[in-house]
Amino acid sequence: MATADRIFQRSILGRLQNNLFRTASAWGSVVVSGLTTLGDVTLFASQMLMWMFSAKPKKDTLLPNFYSIGVLSLPVVALTGTFIGMVLAIHSYDQFRNMGMETRLGAVINMSLVRELGPVLAATMLAGRVGSAMAAVIGTMRVTEQIDALVSMGANPIHYLVVPRFLACVLLIPALTIMADFMGIVGGYFHSVIILGIDHAQYLKNSRDFVGGFDLFSGIFKSVIFGAIIAIVSCYHGFHCEPGAEGVGRAATTAFVQSFVMILAIDIVMNLMLRAMEFALWPGGSKLI
Repeated sequence: MATADRIFQRSILGRLQNNLFRTASAWGSVVVSGLTTLGDVTLFASQMLMWMFSAKPKKDTLLPNFYSIGVLSLPVVALTGTFIGMVLAIHSYDQFRNMGMETRLGAVINMSLVRELGPVLAATMLAGRVGSAMAAVIGTMRVTEQIDALVSMGANPIHYLVVPRFLACVLLIPALTIMADFMGIVGGYFHSVIILGIDHAQYLKNSRDFVGGFDLFSGIFKSVIFGAIIAIVSCYHGFHCEPGAEGVGRAATTAFVQSFVMILAIDIVMNLMLRAMEFALWPGGSKLI
């Protein structure tokens, strides 16, 4: 009887050990894969930066990317920004009216748009519309061996394909962010003043008093970092695309998902840094409504 109990206990311990080993092995594989990918992306970004500063990109490759990434993204960013401003007004009005502070609704809407929603919104639209497209285009070139053809002709594919897209994302996303901020402010003003009947002069006064230049700088600064993330991640997944149509689709999807997750993660870190900078420059702290 005692022997049977010991055998049973050994079997249970063996199963537990096997399960623990499988779990540790799975998590170890995830960590190693993540570190490997992070190292590959870092090397890819360093090569891109080296080529960007060592050789000036040609207008034939730069201007079409500026047009497709910046100009063609303006309508969707403007439309989305307008709706976001109106939605903020709809959901905030009841709470502010209960406190008798509905005239300060403009300060909340404009502060939220300029500091947070504007850059994140522009980056999300850029990652969805442009980032996945960049990954798909470069991935298709990889699958069809067009990148190998560029190498055989003596052209560096990173300088020819990645640098113009990186510059377009980094230089034009601030303009898209400003457009999202402006249209969101217009949408919030329209719904608050025209539809809800909030006093026009008080709405504008509170908006002007509680939104300053540092708020606009914070949003634009974050948008530049977001644009760099989108370009690097999307081009990296395009260059490392798996063969076949399924590989191209997976590269486009992965580029958008990873870009969006990194935008949100880095947004938290940058908010903490900018908040600390604001308190260092203005010891009184941020303005409270």
